[in-house]
Amino acid sequence: MSILVIGSSNTDLVAHTNVTPKPGETVLGAEFYVNAGGKGANQAVGAARLGADVTFCCMTGEDDYGRAANVLLDNEGIDTTYIFSTPDSPSGVAIIIVDSKGENSIVVASGANLKITPDDINKIENFKDFDIVLTQLEIPVDTVEHIGYLCKKYGVKFVLNPAPAQKLSPELMSCVDIITPNETEAELITGIRIVSEESAVKAAKAMCGMGIKTVIITLGSKGALVYENDKWEIIPAFKVKAVDTTAAGDIFNGALCVGMSEGKTIYEAVRFAQAASSIAVTRKGAQTSAPGREEVEAIYNNFVDVPK
Repeated sequence: MSILVIGSSNTDLVAHTNVTPKPGETVLGAEFYVNAGGKGANQAVGAARLGADVTFCCMTGEDDYGRAANVLLDNEGIDTTYIFSTPDSPSGVAIIIVDSKGENSIVVASGANLKITPDDINKIENFKDFDIVLTQLEIPVDTVEHIGYLCKKYGVKFVLNPAPAQKLSPELMSCVDIITPNETEAELITGIRIVSEESAVKAAKAMCGMGIKTVIITLGSKGALVYENDKWEIIPAFKVKAVDTTAAGDIFNGALCVGMSEGKTIYEAVRFAQAASSIAVTRKGAQTSAPGREEVEAIYNNFVDVPK
């Protein structure tokens, strides 16, 4: 089963510090490092390390950051045929501050990520042959809408991770098979603030009312709510000590698509994704935190008590 990930590629400039600075404040950091990142690239790497057949499509600048990202993705066994480049913008960069609790604050300078167009997506000759298409919102929304249109046209399963949070058109929502917002993103889409299990269910039901078949709201340490066919279930999270949550959601989404591509039920796929992201948060970095198949299986196989 093949997965097409379309999205952003960034270089992450990461500083660890005990406290996140307030406006106008300077604090000393504990360490600094540079990592490959971007939600799209993270998700592609997360899926590839779990054994999936992954193709990645993005736009980079014609610079060292873009060239380095391409090499790294090639080395992960990802098909990089549809990584395009532009001379008009630099490659995307993310500036990330990670505090002593492992929580992060991120500023993204999107650069070339905002240059990918529907015409670029049309260059993917075998689009209709993919089993799953996964994308996010670090690329232009009109491009995401075109991806949704093509998925609907060709009957390809469309998974949307609606991050960073923003309002989405009814036309886009009607094309989505599975949406994976966190609590903040779900609130922006539905107007429903998630403060309890009941409000999470209400928000999920509202998204299904927009035409989406399956809603998965990630609830951090509380787990993930799965809602489809007017039924819902909360799949509890694995308990771990977080070091860096930078790419947790990206690894979750990549692993979710792998699980679905292998015929797991939606509940089993979510549990599989939780196993992968629970490992990722115990490690520093974005793509560097993505676990391998054996690591995830070791956890998943011990905790498979989920609805069938």
